[in-house]
Amino acid sequence: MSDTKIPNASEGRSPLPRQVADAYVDELIALDPINGTFLGVKASHSRLPDTSPAGQDAVAELARTTLARLDDAERTPGADSDAERRCARLLRERLTAELAVHEADEGLRAVGNLHTVPHAVREIFTVTPMETDEDWAAIAERLRAVPAAYEGYRASLELGLERKLFAAPRPTATFIGQLGEWAGPGGSEGRGWFEEFAADGPDALRAELDDAARAATASVVALRDWMRDVYAPAIEGAADTVGRERYARWSRYFNGADLDLDEAYAYGWSEFHRLLAEMRTEAEKILPGAATPWVALAHLDEHGTHIEGVEEARVWLQELMDEAIEALDGTHFDLAARVRRVESRIAPPGGAAAPYYTGPSEDFSRPGRTWLPTMGETRFPVYDLVSTWYHEGVPGHHLQLAQWAHVAENLSRYQATIGLVSANAEGWALYAERLMDELGFLNDAERRLGYLDAQMMRALRVIVDIGMHLELEIPADAPFHPGERWTPDLAQEFYDAHCSRPTEYVESEMTRYLSIPGQAIGYKLGERAWLLGRERAQRRLGEAFDAKAWHMAALSQGSLGLDDLVDELSAL
Repeated sequence: MSDTKIPNASEGRSPLPRQVADAYVDELIALDPINGTFLGVKASHSRLPDTSPAGQDAVAELARTTLARLDDAERTPGADSDAERRCARLLRERLTAELAVHEADEGLRAVGNLHTVPHAVREIFTVTPMETDEDWAAIAERLRAVPAAYEGYRASLELGLERKLFAAPRPTATFIGQLGEWAGPGGSEGRGWFEEFAADGPDALRAELDDAARAATASVVALRDWMRDVYAPAIEGAADTVGRERYARWSRYFNGADLDLDEAYAYGWSEFHRLLAEMRTEAEKILPGAATPWVALAHLDEHGTHIEGVEEARVWLQELMDEAIEALDGTHFDLAARVRRVESRIAPPGGAAAPYYTGPSEDFSRPGRTWLPTMGETRFPVYDLVSTWYHEGVPGHHLQLAQWAHVAENLSRYQATIGLVSANAEGWALYAERLMDELGFLNDAERRLGYLDAQMMRALRVIVDIGMHLELEIPADAPFHPGERWTPDLAQEFYDAHCSRPTEYVESEMTRYLSIPGQAIGYKLGERAWLLGRERAQRRLGEAFDAKAWHMAALSQGSLGLDDLVDELSAL
């Protein structure tokens, strides 16, 4: 990678927005090598970021400097082209939203069961190259940096305590349990996650890797003990929910739009009623007379089609994605050879219960990967896998994020990578599930009921995430506690009653919503944006509308917030 050079006044020209955006990526990677590793930047693989309050301030100052550069760039001749305008629109929206979160000191109380600094530090090792001794030498150096990263995180939380900025107690308790799992049996005397990871390294670096991994595990134990003995007692009695003001700020961050939250809540309920009717139709085909669709799904857990074995499930999911690529490429998409490559993996233990995806490096030396958390299970119902892998893999996250990487030279590095808006990506992935249903791939009652159950889960997220954080009233026509105000306990009870997932999964989901308010609503609201953009493009073009061409143009425009996304999709 060569650093992006910003023209200066002595050269007689000003930068354009895409140059400003790409310079921001270079400077951010210097501050945050975790992002660098995800992009495949070799110099990042041995380092971790400064996670202290000073480190957070440095990232914020970079955002402010970049926004000032963008002001100048938007006045430069040529900045009004579609490519420059779209990039500028994204960069301004993202940095403004990120600064709002930082200036509210949200980074001083960032505790949860995923997407925290300790989770990012742990996860980055799973995508760091590990093919050569040189790779493992970099890993050893990165392992030695873990204690400082965890100490910086603790310093941020300590400052939050001083300022009376408290994390939610329930996610805090869950996080302490995760730290205990990462520490391994016996705490500092056991073999923790980092030691298990380092055990795969070469014999030539064995002593170095083992020493570094032990130090990393010791830092996990130290953080766990401090969280348990100091932090958790200090926040006892704090609210688990965030209220309307904080929720609106986080909603903007994750969705790239200033949402009408009450309208979104009502939309979640309308989707709930629509999906429930469809689920009842499919459930009747599986188990006639079933009291609810979830009774039929429970029947499938016992008597439906299953994959037996963890490795067998991994292989089956790989084949499912390969088959989807073969069926869709050339008919509904035009895929480059490197975009066609995606790997199925089993997730390491100790994380959240939900499957996830990691994108390819910029040069595709590391392909896109889907990850299945097994949660100790060895038998997997097909109804619960198919639409999920259409979401995580093909045509979902993988096609979008790999296509961004493929066309990055026509966008900017920022649009194709770091500028990702959660609701855009999750909305596309949910749209991808619906597309596969529209195209007839969910052609039996088992798979279609599983798809509808997954869709219902995303509608439930809109209802309970907004409902409990804003303490909204449950509508009079709801089949659950009408007229009452949402609480986390009511939300979990409602979710559990209208979802096929086991209780531990539901608990993990509820902890997630309390940890990262406003993120979970982006799936359904993002899908709505994608559908609305397609509908408007179809209406504008009539019979000239070409779905394959529209899909590829849509996937090649990079990231956008939801308001901007609808505008751009409608014009394709």
